[in-house]
Amino acid sequence: MHRYMSYNGPMPTTGSQQQVATGTAIKTMLQLATPSTRQLQVISWGFSLSGVPNGVVELLSGDVADTVTAHFATGVQPLDPNAPASLLSLGTGATGYTASAQGSMTAVRVHDAQIITATTGQNELNYSYQFMPDERPIVGVSRFLKVRVNFGTSVNMQCWICWDE
Repeated sequence: MHRYMSYNGPMPTTGSQQQVATGTAIKTMLQLATPSTRQLQVISWGFSLSGVPNGVVELLSGDVADTVTAHFATGVQPLDPNAPASLLSLGTGATGYTASAQGSMTAVRVHDAQIITATTGQNELNYSYQFMPDERPIVGVSRFLKVRVNFGTSVNMQCWICWDE
């Protein structure tokens, strides 16, 4: 097994890791697509927000892809520099970030969800969760793992997922 990590933006080269606007409707910020030959196991995930909106951030998997900005292979980074490239499917209907169109999933598994509430004075702008070994979600073949938001106010967000495949 090999461990990988991906963010909701292109690999930073001369600049810093990109922040992406969430918008004010449901939006997938990061999507990983398993191929027909490989499943993945989620190790950890997290996000940072530039402000405190009202809404929810979800880590979920489902059966339908969203239309995303396609990741290049360099955006799916092995944590071990000697590991092979990830086998995730790449493309606008596969692994990528910042969805421009949401698919209509019918078979969904929620792995974690965080409510962000500005009205109660909550100021949790950073969240990181590492699953215990016995609770790590497994995303089956030909499925889509997503970090999805639904906010009433648009803020900038960075999010990431770490997984084994």
